[in-house]
Amino acid sequence: MLLARKGHRVLLVDRATFPSDTMSTHLVKVPGVAMLERWGLLDAVRRTASCPPISKITFDVGDFSLTGSPSSADGVAVCYSPRRARLDKILVDAAVEAGAELREGFSVREILADGGRVAGIRGRGAGGGPLSSAKARIVVGADGLRSVVARSVRPPVYRAKPPLTCAYYSYWSGAAVERLEVCPRERRMVIAFPTDEGLACVFVQWPRREFRAFRSDVEGNFLKTVDLVPGLSERVRAGRREERFVGTAVLPNYFRKPYGPGWALVGDAGYHKDPLTAQGITDAFRDAALLAEAIDAGLSGKRPLGEALRGYERRRDAAATPVFDYTCQRAALQPPPPPTRRLLAALRGNPEETDRFLGTLAGTVPITEFFSPENVRRIIDAA
Repeated sequence: MLLARKGHRVLLVDRATFPSDTMSTHLVKVPGVAMLERWGLLDAVRRTASCPPISKITFDVGDFSLTGSPSSADGVAVCYSPRRARLDKILVDAAVEAGAELREGFSVREILADGGRVAGIRGRGAGGGPLSSAKARIVVGADGLRSVVARSVRPPVYRAKPPLTCAYYSYWSGAAVERLEVCPRERRMVIAFPTDEGLACVFVQWPRREFRAFRSDVEGNFLKTVDLVPGLSERVRAGRREERFVGTAVLPNYFRKPYGPGWALVGDAGYHKDPLTAQGITDAFRDAALLAEAIDAGLSGKRPLGEALRGYERRRDAAATPVFDYTCQRAALQPPPPPTRRLLAALRGNPEETDRFLGTLAGTVPITEFFSPENVRRIIDAA
């Protein structure tokens, strides 16, 4: 969409057809919502997805909870959680409206190379028939965790950590979930938020080493985990589950080098982390904007393409690394260390700093800034 809007000739292929769902926590944090508004798509999300804004967050640690509203980003101060079937359709339609050519149901079988650089793709449409090819000056793999492009070009991987958790979620009607509720427990995480058509998405995580035990009774173990949050459990059990459970233990943490001769990676194809912080869509939006800016600079002759793509990698890594490290730390599902417990206790009765803390969950307050030793000490001393 962004490249087509800049006047570039774009071919978009996807083996899916739209609308269609995919496994995703699908929570768009405040900066991601601000990008949707900047791109002129937020009204479509509100209208098409019948999705309520999320203006409040509760962080429940068991003994007490903190509730507040995160600060804004570019005048936006809410999150949204549209289901992917609707969100992806809005994005695809916007790309086509901008001038991109779309081939749905197209399965890429091969990445074409010419003289040591990627030069295009070869694949087959949903109806079968002969293979067809397309040549391009750059091939972007926005094709997720199991990226065909990444598998072909084998980029270096760095900052990698093994999967830390397994995760399952489903949807309930009548559960009265009206805000983002984040409820860490020892060796468990429970998250709930409102989504399309009055449903609540309820999401739980266990340590990955316990995946087999969890999978032996998904529904029973899921509900027992939610029972660790009595107020939420009461509402969930009073409601009705409307869909099957969706889950996985394939949740690696890594950065891949996101560019090379004739190719680039974006989204989960280039950078993936545990879903505990639900930052994936917002990060993918940010990185798509950074990559589109770099490709436009390179193809239009403003800068050498390789130099522009190096800048994309630097900017992506600088923005992503603090959240990546924080996510991996929290995904260990260990009790908070004493300084963090003192900080959380100090936030009680301090609505201004509580909102800033909740801003770290919503993506509007930098993690490194809020959790700096100086800031933590200031909050604790003030209490």
